[in-house]
Amino acid sequence: MEEQRRWQQIVGLRTVADLNAAVRAGAATEIINVSEAMQERKIARVADLVKERACRIVLLAGPSSSGKTTTCKRVAVQLAAIGLRPRMISMDDYFVNREDTPRDAKGDYDFECLQALDVAFFNEQLHTLLTGGTVELPKYNFQSGEREKSGNELMLGANDVLIIEGIHALNPQLTPDIPRTEKFQLYVSALTTIQLDDNRRISTSDNRLLRRIIRDHKFRGYSANDTIRRWPSVRAGEEKWIFPFQENCDTMINSALLYELAVLRGYVLPLLEQVDEAAPEYDEAWRLRQLVGFFEPIPDKQIPPVSLLREFLGGSSFHY
Repeated sequence: MEEQRRWQQIVGLRTVADLNAAVRAGAATEIINVSEAMQERKIARVADLVKERACRIVLLAGPSSSGKTTTCKRVAVQLAAIGLRPRMISMDDYFVNREDTPRDAKGDYDFECLQALDVAFFNEQLHTLLTGGTVELPKYNFQSGEREKSGNELMLGANDVLIIEGIHALNPQLTPDIPRTEKFQLYVSALTTIQLDDNRRISTSDNRLLRRIIRDHKFRGYSANDTIRRWPSVRAGEEKWIFPFQENCDTMINSALLYELAVLRGYVLPLLEQVDEAAPEYDEAWRLRQLVGFFEPIPDKQIPPVSLLREFLGGSSFHY
């Protein structure tokens, strides 16, 4: 955050008012291009570190809507660019069958806890891969709630790097038998650095919630009410299962982009305005409307197809 803020001070974009003035002056494209380039340099540096340390495993974690999936894909591109072959595994495919999923205090399925994953099976496959064997990767069917065979076999070659993405990736209990020196641990978080004014900062949680409202509506069919209603439960799971292990990382990628709230505004305002005044979620929706309303809107046509924002807005060149 300090590094980003130093750059913002140099270019004179410390507050929302500064950003708005730059957008009105026609500098939006330059701001987008430089912000994206800065993030790509960070991701490229991660790939360089993985190669320097000769790590065969990259573990990537982060909270909800932090951009883990796109970061994972962009790290893979940078690894390929320096002569390594990335092979990706999603922890979502290692969920236990739904009937075996632990329940929380309210009796609901607790998909956030580590025990919702088949850790033993995951480590069995990991051991096979690291000792030269071949495994058939599982595929979790979220409709039926059962893990299925995928027909996708994997064996690691000499230049292969295994990228494992999931909310529990930095939890030592996930990979207890893998020596620390063989794991490169990466944490992704949307650390919003632009401030409302000299004294008020923008919550990084709000940034992620706005992303999630857009993604849930566009790709999962959920309303803003639905996403806002679930958010406290998501945050509670993060406090218990993600944040305690973030300091285990070797490095962090800040997925927040200086300009992004100005772009999200056009997508999220219509969704927030659909929240009925009588709904329990209305106060939160109104507060978020006020937040994005401070930003001069930026159209998304200048955002590149590999941008992390495309994970939430659509139009990405990556397959999700």
